[in-house]
Amino acid sequence: MTDPAVRRRRRALYVFFFLNGIAMSSWITRTPDIRDGLGVSIGQMGLILFGLSVGSMAGILCSGRLVSRCGTRPVIAVGTVLIIAGVFVMAAGSAASSAPLVAAGLGVFGAGMGGGEVAVNVDGADVEHITGTAVLPALHGCFSLGTVVGGLLGMAATAGAFPAHWHLSAVGAVATAMMVHALRAIPAGTGISSGDPGGAAAEGGAPVWKDRRLLLIGAIVLAMALAEGAANDWLPLLMVDGHGLDPALGSLVFVGFAAAMTLGRFSGSFFIARHGRAAVVRASAVSGAVGLVLVVFSDNAVVAAAAVLFWGLGASLGFPVALSAAGDSGPGKTARVGLVATIGYVAFLVGPPALGFLGDHYGLRAAMAVVLVFVASAVLLAPAAGARTSATAGPVLPRPPEPTATSAKHPSDTGDHR
Repeated sequence: MTDPAVRRRRRALYVFFFLNGIAMSSWITRTPDIRDGLGVSIGQMGLILFGLSVGSMAGILCSGRLVSRCGTRPVIAVGTVLIIAGVFVMAAGSAASSAPLVAAGLGVFGAGMGGGEVAVNVDGADVEHITGTAVLPALHGCFSLGTVVGGLLGMAATAGAFPAHWHLSAVGAVATAMMVHALRAIPAGTGISSGDPGGAAAEGGAPVWKDRRLLLIGAIVLAMALAEGAANDWLPLLMVDGHGLDPALGSLVFVGFAAAMTLGRFSGSFFIARHGRAAVVRASAVSGAVGLVLVVFSDNAVVAAAAVLFWGLGASLGFPVALSAAGDSGPGKTARVGLVATIGYVAFLVGPPALGFLGDHYGLRAAMAVVLVFVASAVLLAPAAGARTSATAGPVLPRPPEPTATSAKHPSDTGDHR
C-alpha cells in the first residue's frame, strides 16, 4: 500500500503539471487573435515568442542550482507564481495591443516554466523511487491533458470572439487557486544536495557534460523538444496561414495534437515496460517524422490536420523518456537531468525566432522541414536511451534515512513542453 502522504504528493504533482498545460495551451490557442490584435508579421511574432525562449532558458539554467540549495518545494512554488504572473502580464499586453508587454509576459511565463522544470521532475522521480512505479509518463500526460482542456476552452473562446485578455485573466485566477491547493502536499527538503551546488558534476566528481551517452540523450531531447515546441509555438498559425483554416479550426487542430500527446503519455508506461526506452523513442521519432512529412508536403488540409495526430503521438514520449534515461544514466541525477533539460531548452530558445524567420521568407510549412530533419535524426540516436527505466523494473525497497536527498529526473514537458 502506498503511504497516504505519497498519494497526496503524487496527486499534487498531477495538479501542477495539469496547471502548466492549461496555462500553455490558453496562450497557444489565442496566438492568431493576439497576433492580429498586435498587427505583427510572422517574423515579428517570432521575436515576440523569443521572450518565452529567453525566459525559459534563464529559468532552466537556475533551476538545478536552486533545487540543490533549497529543495523542490520552494522552486515549484516560485516557478508557478511566475507562470501565473506571466499570464496576467500577457493579458494586459493583449488588452493594450502592446507587443513589448506581451513579450515581457512571455518572458516571465517562460522563467516560471523553465525554473520549475527540474524541480517538478526531481519530485516526480522521488515518488517513482519511493513507489517503484513509473510516474513521470503519467505526470507529463497530465500536462498534455491540461493542454487539451485549455485548448478546448481556447477554441470555444476563439469561436465565440471572447476577448483574449479576459480569457487569459480567467485562466490566471483559476491557476492561482490550483497552486494554493496543491502546494501543501509537496514536502520540503527533496533534492537538496550538500555536494556540487551548481549541478555541474555527478557524485563521483566528474563533470556530467563529459559523459558521451548523456550528450547523445541530450541530442534526443533537443530533437523531440523541438517537435513539441514547434507545435506549441506555431501549430494554430501553421494551419491558418499554411493550410487555409480559420482560427477556430486551427485551434481545434492543436487540440487534436494535444489529445494525441495525452494518449501517448498515459500509455507510455505500458510500452516502456514491454519494449524498453530505446524502442519507444525510436517509434516516437518515426511517428513524429511521418506526421511532419504529411503536414509539410500535403496540400490537402484534411490530410494535414489528421497527420498532426501522428506528430503529437511522436512528440509525446521522446522528451520525457529521454529525460528519464538521463536520470538513470549514472550518479548525480539532479546534475544529469539539469544538463539534459538545459540542452532541450535550447530548442525553445532557438526554435521560435528561427522558425519565424524561415516562415516569414519561405512559409511556415517549409520552415517545419527543419523540425522534420531533427526528428528523423532521433531515430538513429534512440539506442542511447538505453533499457527500460529502473522504476518499471519492479518494486523498490524503502530507503534508509539519508542526510541528503538528490532524487532527480526529467520532465515535458516541456516540457512540454512541455
